[in-house]
Amino acid sequence: MPRVVVSGNEAVAFAVKLARVQVVAAYPITPQTTIVEKIAELVEKGELKARFINVESEHSAMAACIGAAAGGARTFTATSSQGLLYMSEMVFWAGGARLPIVMAVVNRSIAPPWSIWCDHNDAFAVRDAGWIQFWAESAQEAMDMVIQAYRVAEDEGVLLPAMVNLDGFYLSHAYEPVEVPEQQTVDRFLPEKTPAPYRIDVDKPMSYGTIANPDYYMEFRWKMQRAMDEAARVIREVDEEWGRLTGRSWGGLLEAYRCDDADVGIVLIGSWAGDAKEAVDRLRSRGVRAGVVRLRVTRPFPARELRDAVEGMSAVAVVDRSLSPGLPSVLAAEVKSALFNAKRRPVVRSFIAGLGGRDVSPKDFERIVECSLKEGPEEVTWIGLRGVTPW
Repeated sequence: MPRVVVSGNEAVAFAVKLARVQVVAAYPITPQTTIVEKIAELVEKGELKARFINVESEHSAMAACIGAAAGGARTFTATSSQGLLYMSEMVFWAGGARLPIVMAVVNRSIAPPWSIWCDHNDAFAVRDAGWIQFWAESAQEAMDMVIQAYRVAEDEGVLLPAMVNLDGFYLSHAYEPVEVPEQQTVDRFLPEKTPAPYRIDVDKPMSYGTIANPDYYMEFRWKMQRAMDEAARVIREVDEEWGRLTGRSWGGLLEAYRCDDADVGIVLIGSWAGDAKEAVDRLRSRGVRAGVVRLRVTRPFPARELRDAVEGMSAVAVVDRSLSPGLPSVLAAEVKSALFNAKRRPVVRSFIAGLGGRDVSPKDFERIVECSLKEGPEEVTWIGLRGVTPW
């Protein structure tokens, strides 16, 4: 298995090639651009036999993917931030139409004020669109996730689109050694796509995308929920099979790091899990029993797995790289909901950090853990907030 030094964006592009994607629709936006640039290069060299469609907007990129997927093709696109918001109408359409499109979202803050740096509000803005949501910690995992995402999305019991999130610049432009699986290995894992039975076929004309009256609309949504439930099982099985083939499995729906005897756990998503793990290692050297629960998937939300991972802990620190003004913590609200019916519910404390690419160090995670172990109100704590004006 060749080992190369690539960026997270290049790792995603190589995964698209290995998945033998047939249609790619592309509109560039920082920090996603180098994904589609690399794919265009692979197509031009003949290394990826795909139809590469240049479009004039992100909305059109997703519309092109919807058309291609409805016709039975394996499709891919990528975007970030405002681009994801601009295509959001079509993102919801793809979810409702049950089209197994895979999209990389290189996470970037939402304007205004303009920012090209990372946080997770872009992906959370479409969390209810009916897409499976994966979150990578490393370039290696981003590559593996894209390949796994096709296998999950195209499963006959699932048939839902999937987005693979990778942190802008922290993963997209950082270079690291990545093991690239052999093409024959991926071919065994991800066979040629079998078009869904409801695909557009000129030889078998049928009505598609029609109106659903009140006496049927709910049933369509119920089937989406059932598909998400099924996706949880498929994600676990696919990750285990990938582990047998490549020696790399990532924990299924979540990764629990040093949680077996932990008194306190840090719950988060994305690339800063590495900093949190370093903090946990330092804390344990001082006798503080801490662990990290990294959610690899937020849709479907791994509620049962999360309850198992934090069982026995007295406190949980949820660290959000996103903000829902008025709530304000997105991930913490979902974690609290998942733990509400747990027999032994730990105290859940909420922290907001890293918005707009603000640096968060292992030392910050150490302070978060120490704060979580103290008695006090369960309020939201902002990490690294400087002096602000009232408006």
